[in-house]
Amino acid sequence: MGDVWAIVVAGGSGSRFGEAVPKQFLALAGRSLLDRAVSAAAATCDGVIAVLPAGHLDAAPNGLSGGVVAVVGGPTRSASVRAGLAAVPDDAAIVVVHDAARPLAGPELFERVVAAVRAGADGAVPGVAVPDTIKRVDPAGGRVVETLDRPALRAIQTPQAFSAAVLRAAHAGGADATDDAALVEALGATVVVVDGDPSNLKITGPDDLARAEAIVTRRAR
Repeated sequence: MGDVWAIVVAGGSGSRFGEAVPKQFLALAGRSLLDRAVSAAAATCDGVIAVLPAGHLDAAPNGLSGGVVAVVGGPTRSASVRAGLAAVPDDAAIVVVHDAARPLAGPELFERVVAAVRAGADGAVPGVAVPDTIKRVDPAGGRVVETLDRPALRAIQTPQAFSAAVLRAAHAGGADATDDAALVEALGATVVVVDGDPSNLKITGPDDLARAEAIVTRRAR
């Protein structure tokens, strides 16, 4: 079956985008966000699980490459990852988790995080330097609590790769987090950061889609 499997998380409603269909099914330069994310995963992984919203498992003709297993997601991102994990073969050694909302991640980014796990890390995530000054703020009153050391900060992206056994253990308790690395870190496991890609945008609104269109157009020249 192969030892590297990918879970492409596309189970959200995309309600913040303001479209009638979930954003992962919208077109970016003629291909859906979902299809772009799945294609990058399939280029480097032995199998791909696509986690979709209920009622969209028939998305294959409109956004999934052949041979991809589709499952229904849960009410949260972490629950959707767990739904994907349940479909990953038991003998998989490495699981890569990727968000369909990042359609510009190339196969080389998948290869980079997988290589770091093969080298001994429990998990590997892509990160890019933070250009802005970041302050920690008291949410109750807006008072600045701390100015963080910018050279030590990274903005974290997907795809994220993990030892399959460690990722399953991290999700065993049913906890939620904004990314899977946070759950793995909570176990005390080792997560390393590899070089990310500044053009690996997360599509959250129409302006992001327009920026992604510009990047795809520039790459095609």
